[in-house]
Amino acid sequence: MSFQHKDLAKGKWFKLSFPVQMANIGSEVNRAISWKNKNNLKYSQKAFERSLELLSLTISDQKNKRRLRELTRLYEVLVDYFAFNNEYKSTNQSWQNYFLAFNYMARLKY
Repeated sequence: MSFQHKDLAKGKWFKLSFPVQMANIGSEVNRAISWKNKNNLKYSQKAFERSLELLSLTISDQKNKRRLRELTRLYEVLVDYFAFNNEYKSTNQSWQNYFLAFNYMARLKY
């Protein structure tokens, strides 16, 4: 697999706390939403791909083993929203709300 976040893939990602990892994923999701709203599907797709890359790294992080169910469901619902028919009825606002808590926790240095 070719990573866009090469330094993170080499091990830096695993040194970050779970809230910081999730906040970073949320940043990419928000970028994907923002570009989608601006009708720039190329940039939206790239941000979506980066979010999946970071989420894959988070899933493979051993400290997150007990969160595996949530993380794999998150992957499934993100793919459904950006690449398929949105069967889970996600919205831009629901994604922003989901990741907002992680941003808050990350800022508290949780």
